[in-house]
Amino acid sequence: MPRTNYNNTAGLKYHTTQETLLYASLTMGSSCMFLYINSVLLFTLRSKSVFCETSRYILLYNLLFADTVYLVSSSLLFLLAICQIKLTFYMCSVVILPPLLVYSISPLTLTVMSLERFVAICYPLRHAVIITVRNTGVAITMVWLSSSLRIIIRVLMLLCSYTEFSFDLHMKDFCSDETLFLVPMYYYFVTAYSGIVFLSAGVTIICSYIGVTLVARSASTNKASARKASQTLLLHLFQLGLILISTFHSNIITAAATMMERSHVLRLHSLSFIFLTVLPRCLSTFIYGFRDQTIRPLLIQHLCSQCTMSFVPK
Repeated sequence: MPRTNYNNTAGLKYHTTQETLLYASLTMGSSCMFLYINSVLLFTLRSKSVFCETSRYILLYNLLFADTVYLVSSSLLFLLAICQIKLTFYMCSVVILPPLLVYSISPLTLTVMSLERFVAICYPLRHAVIITVRNTGVAITMVWLSSSLRIIIRVLMLLCSYTEFSFDLHMKDFCSDETLFLVPMYYYFVTAYSGIVFLSAGVTIICSYIGVTLVARSASTNKASARKASQTLLLHLFQLGLILISTFHSNIITAAATMMERSHVLRLHSLSFIFLTVLPRCLSTFIYGFRDQTIRPLLIQHLCSQCTMSFVPK
């Protein structure tokens, strides 16, 4: 059944200004902190030539870039909603475009990264031939083209529904995916597309994990490297699961607005934003940034240097 068009920030307007500022500060504070760490890691991945010439680090940069764009856009939408700022239809279309574009980049890139780890452990002698910088660039291009095609189909569906739905210049609800795309067919398309993407990604990561685990049991392999790769794949699966759950963020708030007291809706909305939107887009920093022995020293160095510069008076 198509989703009922509830405002995904229902109940926010019933809170006091102090309470709204408190939860907005907590939410945006955590978002800005992770954005800062992601930005430093992005800078770190461009600070050495080895990161620009190694496929796994190129894929990580693509993943982090998409996650950072999504986090910035989602934080902006959350801030507009919690401040009760309503945009025009065309302004909302511009603001909502970046998160819609990069949303599927993360699960698709996680799929490619899992395949890279599978080839590295299961076929180490062929890894340098299969996983090249050129092939990595082709894979990243295909990932972005797939996500772009999803946006093009959405826009075409929106234009085709112009005769059925009247687009008011000023939106009655806060800017969100649900309030912008009111076409019932759009719901079915999003459900089908998300199902295919997440099912394919999940199956690929699970199969890669099984393959790496089987190889790790053999006596002719580097058990430490295989064990670390299997742990990374499990973390990828956990990250994919969080991203999948985040697709139901608006549904959770909608259901809560109909069952819970309005005084609790803002709290749930803030917590769900942190754990379902912010956290899944920051796990890559911890999975690779602090676990990778090549990245970790440089990342800590850059983080410490940036913190030192921020506290040193000019």
